[in-house]
Amino acid sequence: MTPDVPPTDGPGGSPQWEQMLRAMLGPAADDAIREMREMGVDPAAMAAASGLPADPVALQQALAQVQQMLASAGDETVNWQMAHDLARQQAAIGGDPALSPGRVKEVRDALSVAELWLDAATDLPPAVGTSHAWSRAEWVEATLPAWRTLTEPVASSLATALADALGPAMGEMGGAFPGVSPAGGLGGDPAQLLRGLGSAVFGLQVGQAAGTLAREVFGTTDIGLPLLERPVPALVAANVDAFAEGLDAPVEEVRLYLALREAAASRLFAHVPWLRAHLLDAVAEYARGIAIDVDHLEAAVSAIDPTDPAALQEALSGGVFAPQTTPAQQAALARLEHALALVEGWVDEVATTAAAPHLPHAAPLREMVRRRRAAGGPAEQTFASLVGLELRPRRLRDAATVWAHLTSTRDVAGRDAVWEHPDLVPTPQDLDDPAGFDARRQAEVDESADLDRALAQILGDGEPDGATGTAGTTDDATDDEGTSGAPTS
Repeated sequence: MTPDVPPTDGPGGSPQWEQMLRAMLGPAADDAIREMREMGVDPAAMAAASGLPADPVALQQALAQVQQMLASAGDETVNWQMAHDLARQQAAIGGDPALSPGRVKEVRDALSVAELWLDAATDLPPAVGTSHAWSRAEWVEATLPAWRTLTEPVASSLATALADALGPAMGEMGGAFPGVSPAGGLGGDPAQLLRGLGSAVFGLQVGQAAGTLAREVFGTTDIGLPLLERPVPALVAANVDAFAEGLDAPVEEVRLYLALREAAASRLFAHVPWLRAHLLDAVAEYARGIAIDVDHLEAAVSAIDPTDPAALQEALSGGVFAPQTTPAQQAALARLEHALALVEGWVDEVATTAAAPHLPHAAPLREMVRRRRAAGGPAEQTFASLVGLELRPRRLRDAATVWAHLTSTRDVAGRDAVWEHPDLVPTPQDLDDPAGFDARRQAEVDESADLDRALAQILGDGEPDGATGTAGTTDDATDDEGTSGAPTS
């Protein structure tokens, strides 16, 4: 619907939306406006519905921000400068003061005590490096490189799939989508404009999620994936204190329990060399299989009202561009979910075992953390809607039961030795039946021994007589019943 009186305070009395389009599109604006009207789209209605500022100065500022957003993406799949800036802004919501020396000492002392208690609960030694007490902004700066590793494979595959799906249609439209003028930083290539928009959207999503997580996480291992290339324990002091509010346990006890979990996970990632790559490879394998349902995409786009900002926002957030999930991707997600459960279950068991002799509220704290991880948070939900990855260990309790069973049957050293190779760790079947773990492993050993004997017999029978001796030539070749031990032909 066209506004009754469009703003006409631009040069020559032309509407503000028209001035905006001319500033963005240059000489191509007249053709673009005409084509939009021929398609039944009223630019004035779109401008009014989108909430564009009527003030000329504010409008120019908004336009400059859009141009900068598109131009700053460059060739990056994700606009990382935008992600960084937004993450810092989100992390600062509600305040994020620098930690005083006293607060830093409280956190580091808790992590030091946690390391001492863990020595009795695991054979894995402490991670090498200095522990950290961080503000939320410091957590963002330290972990953003890991988000790059995690999200770029998915963003790249999705961008390629979208380009393949929309490329032919955009080629047919040709000049209908002139880009921002060269002065604005982009040429007139529609595909380049699409890549810039995609990069900006991913930058916004990642920045929003990372910044929101910065207000929720306790350390660097809360989501099960290693967020530091060289793991060392760290705690976000403000988030620990916020979690302790309303609990029956003293804040000092809560801090110690969370320090135990963080230090235990850091030990695991530091001393199980294959684990980090295993988790990240599952994410990359999922990304390689991304495909777009072109028919669904076209139907969804045609159903969107371009004058409805809420519908457009929903489309950009992943509802319209949601990738299909193939069987291969489902398998990769299942492996990732299983690995996350094993990590969380081990940390849960080890940290609580270490805490039990010292912290009166160890059991209720364990349950609180379990429920928190099972429910997830808004940032995790954002990543799930963006790339389909849910970083929640659904079988945490089953995995913790398996590790407790191994502690009772193999002691601490035997339990932790299971991490030496990915083929040794508990399987989904072990999570279904923890008590049968040892019986299944023994059956695998017996089966392997039977196979070795069968191969030895085949290889022995196939060797020439000169290598093994001729049947009946020695007493050693005769069995207890006096018959030849070698088969006759």
